[in-house]
Amino acid sequence: MKRVTVDVNQVGLVVKNNVVKRALRAGSYWIGFGAKLETYNMSHNFVTPHNVDALLQVDGFKEMVEVVEVADDQICIVYLNNNFYNVLSAGRHFFWKGLQTYRFQIEDISTIDIKPSVSRQLLASPAFSYYVCYYTIEPFEQALLFVDGAFVKILEPGNYYWWKNATTITVIKTDMRVTTVEITGQEILTKDKAQIRVNFSAQYQVKDIVKALQHNKEYEKQLYTLLQLVLRRYIGQMTLDELMDSKSEISKYVIETTSTELAALGLALFNGGVKDIILPGDVREIMNQVLIAEKRAQANIITRREETASTRSLLNTAKLMEENAMLFKLKEMEYVEKIAEKINSISVSGNGQIVDQLKQLFVKS
Repeated sequence: MKRVTVDVNQVGLVVKNNVVKRALRAGSYWIGFGAKLETYNMSHNFVTPHNVDALLQVDGFKEMVEVVEVADDQICIVYLNNNFYNVLSAGRHFFWKGLQTYRFQIEDISTIDIKPSVSRQLLASPAFSYYVCYYTIEPFEQALLFVDGAFVKILEPGNYYWWKNATTITVIKTDMRVTTVEITGQEILTKDKAQIRVNFSAQYQVKDIVKALQHNKEYEKQLYTLLQLVLRRYIGQMTLDELMDSKSEISKYVIETTSTELAALGLALFNGGVKDIILPGDVREIMNQVLIAEKRAQANIITRREETASTRSLLNTAKLMEENAMLFKLKEMEYVEKIAEKINSISVSGNGQIVDQLKQLFVKS
């Protein structure tokens, strides 16, 4: 016989020939020869090399442990002293009684829906990553929820959590903000066989997410193709001169023409316009020459108009001076004054008749 001691925070198992004979709580005990004492700290997880089914048959052992049975379609949320401790998967789990207070919450995960009794804060923790799938829908997004391939509902912005199981969950999101589509470098042949390149820009928005994502595949590509075809059809029936004159009308035509097709795509087109019309080098050179010729002709017309107006003004002035001798003398003095402004000095030579000649020039006879 030998005496053994089990501390307050321990549990003792008396083992003889690898068989557990009895379970001991805190205290001092005598055990026979050939037997040994295995102690377990109750503040630690339950781990033992012995068969747990055999242990449950040992006197006193069943009262020392909490046995938690978790089915295949369940999980168990463990709280230690009312604080989250761990998540248990399917199986049989043991916890020591007495030293610490455990609380066990069994949850059914056979369906994807999570009950309100499970804290959303816990679902976001790493411990639940194996059991929970979650999606975040941003404030500017909407999404479609598919369960096992079947459409269920539209998801508004927020965080969504579902249990992971054999059910397949698919979430398809899209941006609901106004977006720009660019049609660049489109080579189009006009009615008069002019090869041009057009850059077109338009703003659109997803209005019906079900039509855009479920009823149509890659709505962005379909939108691009639709705008491309409408531009080609519109420009192809116009000559180059007509196109240049009505360039601002293209966006109006595109918006009105595509409204029905865009509604079927779940989209709405707000505005658009031609950013660039790029002409071939030879056509551009010819148009530049035409423009230069037009401007020269306009300049010649303006010059002739001004010359005519100037001549008419001179004629009117001459008629007035012919009818009024004083006006004629004033005009002469005006020109003499202008000439005098250009002269720095005057040298006078001659006989005494110079003064008389000047007097005759400025004094009316």
